[in-house]
Amino acid sequence: MLQFITHKTARYDEIEGAVKALEGGCRWIQLRMKDASVDVVEKTVRQLLPVCRQYGAKLILDDHVDLVIPTGADGVHLGKMDLPVAEARKILGEEYIIGATANNYGDIIKAIKEGADYIGLGPYRYTTTKKKLSSILGLEGYHSILEKCHANNIHIPIVAIGGITLDDIEPLKQTGILGVAVSGCVLSADDPSDYTRKLLEALDKDSMVGGIETKL
Repeated sequence: MLQFITHKTARYDEIEGAVKALEGGCRWIQLRMKDASVDVVEKTVRQLLPVCRQYGAKLILDDHVDLVIPTGADGVHLGKMDLPVAEARKILGEEYIIGATANNYGDIIKAIKEGADYIGLGPYRYTTTKKKLSSILGLEGYHSILEKCHANNIHIPIVAIGGITLDDIEPLKQTGILGVAVSGCVLSADDPSDYTRKLLEALDKDSMVGGIETKL
């Protein structure tokens, strides 16, 4: 599973970057516009959603629970400082996807209890595309957390995030994650669509550990 998280660069705005990922085969876009007004975010969602539908892709909004139902987006991803997952679930009900950011095993348990559908676990390493980073996990951190999940019969889909590149895919697959979320490595590539294809090829070489909910 490959998730692409938007951000604006000197070459691409959020929509242009998302289109590059979609052209490369990505079918999961998370629209992240941390510093934009609600009106600007909503306008962008309404422009991007038809494009995602054209490619058969999910569109998940970062933080903006209030825009999911009005725009018809597929769900929301919530950071540790955003609206609690439990509150978002009350607003959205069961049909929408809710993802939660986690940095440790305790965060995962809390997110599960509150009704999250999947976990974005990270950061893998330092990244410039996200502010206020939690502790860096590295491979050792992923192995430790995923082993604890396995030992306690926890099977929620877990996606690695944070400074991940193509070279990281193979070692990350060995930890038991479901997939990866990327941003900067795609947009900084000479050919973002081709780089996306290479990421997907690397992810699909072997079946990855862990199930995936039908909703996802």
